[in-house]
Formats: sequence, C-alpha cells, structure tokens
Amino acid sequence: MKKILLVAINAKYIHSNLAVYSLKAYADRYVHNIHIAEYTINNQVEDIIDSIYVKRPDMLAISCYIWNIEYVCKILEEIHKLLPNCKIWLGGPEVSYNTDYYLDKYDYIEGIIVGEGEETFKEVCMLYQTEPSWDKVKHELGNIAGIVTKDKRQMIAREAVDMSELPFPYTDLKRFENRIIYYESSRGCPYSCSYCLSCIDKKLRFRDIDMVENELRIFLEKRVAQVKFIDRTFNCDRERSARIWRFIADNDNCVTNFHFEVSSDLITDEHIEVLKAMRPGLVQLEIGVQSTNEDTLKAIRRKMNIYKLKNVVSSLRENKNIHLHLDLIAGLPYEGMESFKKSFNDVYNMKPDELQLGFLKVLYGSYMYDDAKEYGIAYKSFPPYEVLYTNWLTYDDILNLKKVENVLEIYYGSGQFVHAVAYLERFFHSPYDFYDKLGKFYAKEHENGEKHSRIERYNILLKFAHQYNIVKNCNDIDVKVLSELMTLDIYLRENIKSRPAFSKDLEPYRNDIKAMARSLNISKSDHIEIFTASIMPYVRDVLEIEAHDMDTLIYVRFAYNERNPVNHNVIAKVICEK
Repeated sequence: MKKILLVAINAKYIHSNLAVYSLKAYADRYVHNIHIAEYTINNQVEDIIDSIYVKRPDMLAISCYIWNIEYVCKILEEIHKLLPNCKIWLGGPEVSYNTDYYLDKYDYIEGIIVGEGEETFKEVCMLYQTEPSWDKVKHELGNIAGIVTKDKRQMIAREAVDMSELPFPYTDLKRFENRIIYYESSRGCPYSCSYCLSCIDKKLRFRDIDMVENELRIFLEKRVAQVKFIDRTFNCDRERSARIWRFIADNDNCVTNFHFEVSSDLITDEHIEVLKAMRPGLVQLEIGVQSTNEDTLKAIRRKMNIYKLKNVVSSLRENKNIHLHLDLIAGLPYEGMESFKKSFNDVYNMKPDELQLGFLKVLYGSYMYDDAKEYGIAYKSFPPYEVLYTNWLTYDDILNLKKVENVLEIYYGSGQFVHAVAYLERFFHSPYDFYDKLGKFYAKEHENGEKHSRIERYNILLKFAHQYNIVKNCNDIDVKVLSELMTLDIYLRENIKSRPAFSKDLEPYRNDIKAMARSLNISKSDHIEIFTASIMPYVRDVLEIEAHDMDTLIYVRFAYNERNPVNHNVIAKVICEK
C-alpha cells in the first residue's frame, strides 16, 4: 500500500494547519496510509528534508502559503533527488493562482491541487492506491477536476464542497495541546476586497449549525485554550452568528477563548447585547478596517461605514470584556502619508486592545494584482510580494512606516507599556506623531542590531522622554511620574526578580511592607509596590486612589494568581495610603 504524506510548514509552533487535517479526514474514508507531518519555518530546512526522507513517502503533498513557499522550494529541490520515485503535489493559495510558474520551474512536480482540495485530494490518492501502472495513473489524472499538471494546464472546474459533508478533523486533540485550534464553520466571502484572495470564492457555504454546536461542545469539554474561527466574515449571516455566540456563552467553561473575524457593518444590536453579556476573555474580535479614506475604500472594493465602526467599537469597549483587534493596511490606492496618518489616528483613537499595521501584499489571483499598474504599485518579486511604493507613497515613506509598525507592535500591541505610553502620548500632536518620533528614536537605539530585553525597552522610553525635554528645552514630561508608570506596567505583567534602576528604592520601606504582608496574609508570590499619588490622574483604570496630597505614598498589592482575562494584567489593589 502506497504511503501518502501531507506536509505543513507553519509560521510558529503554536499554529496548526487545518487544511492538511481536513484533507486527511475527508480522504481517510476512502484511502488508508495517509500521514501528516507538521514543521515550522523555525526548523532548519535540512532537518525537514531529513524528516521527510526517513518517512519514505510514495506521494508527498505540501501545503503552500506566502510565509512558507521559500522553504517549500528549497525542500523540493533536494527531496526529489533523495526520493526520485516519490510523486510530489503542491496545494494552497500561494500556488493555486500561479500554477504555470511552479510547474515550469519545478518540472519534477506531478501537479498542483487548485483551490479547496478535499474531494480532489481524495480522488488523486485513490488513483495512486488503485492503479498499479504509472502510465495508467497519468492518463486518469486528466479526468480529475481541480488539478493542473505538466501535461494538462487547462483545469476542469470542480463544484464547491458541501461544508456539512466534511468530517470533523480533530479526532485526537492531544496532538494540539498548547496550540491554537483553527475551526471553519463557513467558506466564501460576501465582499470583494481587491487585496484578498477570499473574494474569489463568492459562493457562501455554511456547515450545518447543529454540527457546529456539537463540535464546539467537544472543544469546550476538552477545555482547549483557544479556538480561532477562520471564516472570512463570521457574522455575514447575522442570525447564525448570534446563535453561535449565544451557544458559546451558554456553554462557557471559563477556560476556552474564541476568536472571530467580523464585519462591523454587520454587527447588530442583538450581537452587541449577546457579546456584552459574555465572560471577560471568552471572545475576541478582529475587524479589518484597512483605511478610513473613502476614496481608498472605494478603490479596494471594500464596503465599510466608518461611523458605524466607531459606534460598534465604542459599544463593545464599554464592558471591557471583549478583546478588540483592529487592522490597518499601508500602501493602498489614494492613501498618501497625510491620509494614512489620519487613518492611523482615527483607528487608534477608537482605543482597540490591539492595532495591527500591515503592508499591502499584491497576491497572484487578487484584483489588486490586476490593478497594480493602474495605481503605480511596485511590489517585491518574492513572497510575500509586499508593496515598495505607489503613486502616493515613496519607498522612504514605507521605510518610515516600518519604524512605526515596529514600535506600535512593541509598545502598544504587547500590552506591556499601557500607562507609560498613554502618559507620553499627551505631549505629541497626535498618536501618529508620537509613534513616528518614537519609531525613529528606537531605530537609532537598534541600528547595531541589538535585541532589546523588555526592561531595556522601558529604558528606551525613558531616554526618549529625556530627549524630548532636551529638544523642547522644557520639563514637560515628568520623568518621575513616567518612571512610576513604567514600574506599574512592569508589575502588572510580571513579578520580576531584577528590579529596574528607574523604580523607587524600596529599602527604606522594607519593614512597612513586611508588616503589611503579614497582617493581610499576602502570599510571597505577590508583590507590594509603593507609588506616589502623583500618578493618580493616569491610573484610574486599574487603581482606586483617594489621596488628595500628591506626595501621599500609595501601597499597591499585585496578586499574581488573579489576571484580567482580556489584557492578561494581574489584579492590582491599593492596600494603604500614607
């Protein structure tokens, strides 16, 4: 019996590849001896080659994406020498829309499975297992829909699969301990965003809702950490999405977190009511904003009501129970620097828990690939095909935006500098102005390629504040207040062993602290920190301080067995004011 090996090369260990598990689960009902091997781009290419070689597959099928295709190509070049009789197939979005290129460049590839592959993969596997003659296999491959081969470049179109016919792929959840579970309850997308490949599949299909609830119940019973829905627009069916959210809320196990990509335009009052009643940390939502420039949104064929977006985000932030992730894309048509700054400030001022700044990727098969010349969009010739410049942005602009992206991820996305950053922002014209100046400053601190520790990143903030005061010839930024806010941010995340140099010397208060710890029966794993009331205006979100004298000392307990499930900060409480 021929051995078939499905290979996934993921971006990180915590990720898994739903595609290969779905392909195997579907084909297993008809074909035996199918195996899965998962690796990451952090593995050495040589180690992946060795691992595949010792498995001795007769057929090798590799899942291809923009983040792994360079690794895949290196593996292909060597594995076909080591296993010359192994039949190699590729699939996935990176090769589905550029089949000629890969078939011409790698003439030892048997073919490419285009688009969704469950039925196609099954038929190819059955052919290999049942036909003893390779000549017969090659002849019969021409009758299989959904594939392109060296000899048959014109693909026979395949009907979209019925989502309810797909078997549940997670039969062994032990394999996914400490990893994200990716789950799919629908395929297709109602939108036509020009930068996205999902818009190609316009036929919306949904998995039977009772099956979905039964499968979610398995995740909940097994208490998996996170389930990430990969539905392109989860709430495109309003009633269905409301029912699933109600089911999750009603069956909450107080452990599992669910992630959804949603459209703010399709969020209803019922959705908001259901979401606001959920346990903090049960659900996180990702909303792709991309731009707030109306001309840009029109050019990329994206429908979005910015006014409704702001109202939805504002409503969901009220209860502080839903983690909100918003996205922006730099390099879109009609988005020059001034327009992008406005988009950045518009979205940042909505105060999401996470704001991700990405850069346009011109993907084969997307509308943007066809429109690139019209908009003067130049992009890299190799994956991930990222924008270099446009009619509205220069490459120098892109490089500056990269610096902003870097510090935005470090100082905002990490959630580790919340109060320090919120304090510093007030001294700049706008959020973008702050991150722009911080990005340039950080780049100078990083110009020799240093990898900064978390504490060093706090020190860089302090240096940045000092530089601001020097350049402005003022003392607007109170570095003592900033130092205390940074100390607060640090201990909200971790009871660090090595105390930062900028934090208050606690030695004079050691006896007081020990006495309080004894009287309140405070665990040794907790921490008591002392602040001055001068930080009071900036910490009302986490501390209730009553002091009126700014010199009053505030004793704060950080309880490390209690964390906010939305932002992962520990619970901090004022235990004494002196």
